[in-house]
Amino acid sequence: MSRMCEFCGKKPMVGCHVSHAHNVNKRRFNPNLQRVRALHNGRVKKMLACTSCIKKGRVVKSA
Repeated sequence: MSRMCEFCGKKPMVGCHVSHAHNVNKRRFNPNLQRVRALHNGRVKKMLACTSCIKKGRVVKSA
């Protein structure tokens, strides 16, 4: 399974490390994913959610 938010579908993005000498190397920007216990179809399930979804209230946490 890829590193992906199960609520919004946010995935890693690609970019570059750029040094002061402007040497360029490829890198990945990973989303800030957290494992949360959330309600899904009336059941408690451990899911990966990005922090922006948790802050927005898209994740309904279980007790």
